[in-house]
Formats: sequence, structure tokens, C-alpha cells
Amino acid sequence: MATTYTDPAALTSSEHEVQLRRAVIASTIGTAIEWYDFFLYSTVTGLVFAKLFFPHSDPWVGTLEAFAIYAVGFVARPIGAAIFGHYGDRIGRKSTLIATLLLMGIATAAVALVPTYQSIGIWGAVILTALRFVQGVGVGGEWGGSVLMSMEWARSDKTRGLVASWPQFGVPCGLFLANLAVLTFSQMSGESFLAWGWRIPFALSIVLVAVGLYIRLGIMETPLFSKLLAEQKIDRTPMLTVLKEHPKEIILSAFARMAEQAPFYIFTAFIFSYGIGTLHVSRDFLLTAVLAASVVSFVSIPVFGHASDRIGRKNMYLIGAVATGVFGFIYFAMVNTGSLPIIFLAIVLSLVPHDMLYGPQAALIAESFTGRLRYSGASLGYQLASVIAGGPAPLIAAWLFGTYHSATAIALYIAACAVISVIATALMTDYTGRDISGEYRAR
Repeated sequence: MATTYTDPAALTSSEHEVQLRRAVIASTIGTAIEWYDFFLYSTVTGLVFAKLFFPHSDPWVGTLEAFAIYAVGFVARPIGAAIFGHYGDRIGRKSTLIATLLLMGIATAAVALVPTYQSIGIWGAVILTALRFVQGVGVGGEWGGSVLMSMEWARSDKTRGLVASWPQFGVPCGLFLANLAVLTFSQMSGESFLAWGWRIPFALSIVLVAVGLYIRLGIMETPLFSKLLAEQKIDRTPMLTVLKEHPKEIILSAFARMAEQAPFYIFTAFIFSYGIGTLHVSRDFLLTAVLAASVVSFVSIPVFGHASDRIGRKNMYLIGAVATGVFGFIYFAMVNTGSLPIIFLAIVLSLVPHDMLYGPQAALIAESFTGRLRYSGASLGYQLASVIAGGPAPLIAAWLFGTYHSATAIALYIAACAVISVIATALMTDYTGRDISGEYRAR
């Protein structure tokens, strides 16, 4: 697909503003749709998958088995980052983002058709695992393109933290939509929801994908990639090159995400099995609380992204990592009171320390890589954390609680993740406010 060079100097101020707005909206809405797909699986895993696909297992073992399938999507994310990172740096951000949206949407809609254990035995879980893998590949290529589509249209190097945080805003949007869909259809009788009601939110993904495609087809390629293309600076093997030139940045990006990603999936996925099985609170109560938490994130993510433009990416990120490590103990102390108002408050507040990290994270990671390798490098660094943090987190949390019968063990796990993130972030270079092309990066 031919890409026309979009010279930012040739655009008027108002034209550039229009393109920036379109890019941000397209990235945010597309990301929200992709994360709706991904979080929908997360929510339903804790609610029904253990019962439907592992009915003969002990409840705790069934939960572990369901979260093991859930983790497969995270293992696939670095693979998606490698595949789509390559094409994002070769053929452009726009074309690659369209492909990731289609892949994710089709896989999610197909989950609605998977037969349960009662129909085809263990093959239902096998099919579910395969679709979860495809989901992971799709979302693995999504993040890098969405962030770059917004960030590379930023008018000023001093506003990149705010602009790059808007695709991150798609995460709470997707979380909100996924939990809202499950909450809506869970109002039907328990038997009906378990039998077929849970499938409807997955099927609705096709409608959302159609909306996302319409929006993404109407945006222009970023000025930076168009310039690289016009100047023939496109790397033939960007993924191999970035592994050779930026191994430190990739590794540090992955470890810097430990404090952000592991607690997030404990607070938004594991809480369903813990809340229902241990705290004995209702499914709808938990769904409503997570909905409220996601609404708070609508505000806090861009606020902390903007703050990073003022005080620096590293400073904001380090503050968030420390806050997350401490909050894990506060969170479980609050939910274990058994008081519904306090449990609700704990869940609502749980994403604020996360957002201190997630707001500046996109710019912190993307700025670490030179422009011609940015899609590959940022995607790989970001998605590798899925293997070491996001995917295993609910599984580790379930195992820790089942082994030690104490939520303190989970809080200690969160604190350990925070310590790793503090060390990794301290070793990263802060490029706040510097040239977007990134050609000054050390080779």
C-alpha cells in the first residue's frame, strides 16, 4: 500500500489540529474496542468458564485451569508485537492497526460459538485456548500502533505525555464496556446466563469492530513515518535491528511494567473469583464496583499523562510504582473487612495507583526507541511484560491464596513487582520533551 508523505510543515495549524484530533479519536476508540474484547474474556473467566469448561474439577483447581487459558492470551502478545511491530515499521501505522482490529474482533466473536464441556468434552477448552491465543496476537500488535498514531501527530514535544495517554484511555473504556455488557446480560436468570447469556457480549464484538474499521480507514499516516518513507529510511528487518540496537530498552520497558500490569489484573480479573468465592459478595456488586473504577480512570489516566509532561516521565512513573507497592496491602485490608461500602471503595480506588503508571507509560516506553524502529521496539518491550506480569498474575494470586490462605501473600507479590519496576525505571533514560524522531538515541 503506497503511503503519501505528509509534510507537517505543509499543513496549516488548523489542518494539523484536525489530523491530530482524528488520530487521537481513532486510536482511542479502536483501542477501547480491542480492550473490550480482551477484558470481556477476563471478566467471564472469573465468573463462568471454570464451571462450563472444567465442571469436574475442584472449584479451586477449576479456577486455576480457567486462568491458565486466560494466561495464554498474554503469552501470545509478544508474538503479536513481533509480527505487527515488523509491519508497523515497514508499511505504516495505519495499515497495521486495521489488521490488528480485524484479527481481534473475529477471534472474540468466535468465542461466542465455542461448545462447552457438556457438548464436546475437553475440546471446548482446546478451542477456547486457540481463540485466546489469536486474541493475544491481535492485542499484541495494537498498543504500539495506537500510541504512535497519536504521539507522532503531537504538535509539541512538550505535550507528548498527554497525547500518548489517550490511547491508554482506551483501556478503562474497554474495561467499562466489557463489565457493562456482562452486568447487563447477567440480569437474566442464573441458569440462562450460564447457558447462553454470557455469549451475547462476545457476539456483539462484530458490531464494535465495524465501527472501529470505519473510523480507522479515515485517518492519515503519521508525519514521522511518511517522512521516513520519503527519505528511504525504512529498515528491512526492524524487529531484528531493534533487538540488536536496543536490547537494554526492551528489557527495561518490560520490567518497568511489572508494578502496573500484575496488580491491574489482580484488581480487575482475580477479584471476581476472590470476591465471590472468599468474600461471598455478589457478581453484580463486583461488576458495578469495577465499572466505577474504570470511570475514575477516564480522568486519572490523562491527568497523570499530562503531569509527566511537567515533572518528567521517570519521576511520575516512580511515584506510581511506590504508590502501587504500598496500596496492595491497603487494598486487601479494605476488602477483607467484609463491609460492602469499604470493599466498593477499595475496588474504585484500586486503579488510581495503576493510572499513575499507565498515564505516562506510553510516552516513557515509546520515546526510548528511535523513530524508524519505534513500533517494533515499543511493542516488544511493552508486550513482553504480558508473559512475566499480566498473564501469570491472576494465576499466581489464586495459587498464593490457595496455598497460604492469606491475601497478605498476594499483597507481598504486588510489592515485589513494584520493587522490580522501581529498579528498572531508575535505569531508563528520560526523554521528556526531546525530539520526536528519536534519531539521537544511543546505538
